[in-house]
Amino acid sequence: MIYRRFFNFPTWGFRRPSEELDRLRKQMSELYGALTEGAIPMLSAGVFPLTNVTEDSYNYYVRAELPGIKSDELDIQITSDGISVSGERKIPGEGNGVKYHRREREAGKFSRSINLPCEIDVNAVEASLENGILTVTIPKAEVAKPRQITVK
Repeated sequence: MIYRRFFNFPTWGFRRPSEELDRLRKQMSELYGALTEGAIPMLSAGVFPLTNVTEDSYNYYVRAELPGIKSDELDIQITSDGISVSGERKIPGEGNGVKYHRREREAGKFSRSINLPCEIDVNAVEASLENGILTVTIPKAEVAKPRQITVK
């Protein structure tokens, strides 16, 4: 065993440190495939846009990647504690008899609901769509904004 570990017997070559992990991952994938073969297919999560949510002292910013979607095709709903963005991504067909080698762009309806940690001002929300990026600026409610207190 020690001889094999130090000298990589029987191959006598150098191995990548992660080679054993790669082999284990491949075996686990094969095992998982064998276990789920013939089982109920997993439901896909749908066509979700990639979304970032950030905040500063006064606003939340929701940015979503929506390439190819026009602003009039979006439905944005605001509640006192969150936002919901929905729409439908349409991708033109490739034609009959086309064989895909890779298919990563999906078409279909999508909906993202995001809960925010504090109350927001629903009357002052602004949204813009530029170069396929939806940016929604959501002001925090007055009770959630930080206040500067002076010490006397």
